[in-house]
Amino acid sequence: MAKRLEGKIALVTGAASGVGLEVVKLLLNEGAKVALSDINEDVGQELAAELGEHAMFVRHDVSNETDWKSVMAAVQQRFGTLNVLVNNAGILLAGDMETGRVEDFSRLLKINTESVFIGCQQGIAAMKEAGGSIINMASVSSWMPVEQYAGYSASKAAVSALTRAAALNCRKQGYAIRVNSIHPDGVYTPMMQASLPKGVPKEMVLHDAKHNRGGRAYMPERIAKLVLFLASDESSVMSGSELHADNSILGMGL
Repeated sequence: MAKRLEGKIALVTGAASGVGLEVVKLLLNEGAKVALSDINEDVGQELAAELGEHAMFVRHDVSNETDWKSVMAAVQQRFGTLNVLVNNAGILLAGDMETGRVEDFSRLLKINTESVFIGCQQGIAAMKEAGGSIINMASVSSWMPVEQYAGYSASKAAVSALTRAAALNCRKQGYAIRVNSIHPDGVYTPMMQASLPKGVPKEMVLHDAKHNRGGRAYMPERIAKLVLFLASDESSVMSGSELHADNSILGMGL
């Protein structure tokens, strides 16, 4: 049976941990050659060595356009023409409309939003001849207010808008490039764990259909499967779409 990404070349940002790492593992298992990019160079190099010859690591500050150009050139040189880009890198900083700091807001926009803008530009430039798929990691906070995270919500709402703009641009220009976003509620990653009150057990946070239906977090490998779907030809009719991974949280009125 053919693998779903056989012969594809992918770049995953923020790949040294969490969702990014699970995405890398899954794409490799499905036949892709995968470039991991992250600012954490030591961990990234170790992971690439463990994952084998079809994986490579590139140090990457996603908010820096020069870094993006260097990363794209490195992927092209090592593996060839890019087919899949996963804009996954991001940060989480707390702050509501009264207590939020301007410098934190600026940093959130720089890393969570500007990186996606640059990434989409670079991804389109790399893929416009042969086509491909760009997947942007957004959040339920793109459209649902989340207490204490006004700046984060704004940065992810902008990711939604950029996704739609990039998708429309590719359609109008006749590029065979699809651009979609994924909107998880909670993902049990180191970033999320650091934001939880001390001592909260994992079982109280994770959604479980039988034992904890009110849980709002999922393990990162479950979100990685959605990335795989959007990266594969199975989602060929989708572009400019928001894939909600939120267990209908909007209907809860929270």
